[in-house]
Amino acid sequence: MGIDDTTIRALATSLNFRQMRQEILSSNIANAETPGYKAKRIEFEDALERAIDLDGLRRMGTSDGRHYNVGGGGFANLAPSVHEDPNGVVAGNGNTVDKEDEMARMADNEILHDAAVQLLARKLALKKYAASER
Repeated sequence: MGIDDTTIRALATSLNFRQMRQEILSSNIANAETPGYKAKRIEFEDALERAIDLDGLRRMGTSDGRHYNVGGGGFANLAPSVHEDPNGVVAGNGNTVDKEDEMARMADNEILHDAAVQLLARKLALKKYAASER
């Protein structure tokens, strides 16, 4: 049993992306008064879901040798999407940051980050227990 399994890789990747999200949200808040600043968003959940794809349902069928598998890709090719928030309300100075919304997003992200840390710690504790029982 190796220490590096899909669950651990998914949780570690999620933690990295949640850290990136926290930095982007912090940047949005810091630029809340900057004229013309557009709020940024990072999306990684769909890509992470495709990388995990335990049951193979999110993968494109490749029944012919000439087909390319574009659905999976695993963790090696996993990249988040960073873009401007298309739903932002433009203020008089052209800024689209809503501080209260950004703070709520930060709190939500922090809760999910902490949950992932706890899950990762439990998973590693189980692996340590299994290794010590041998």
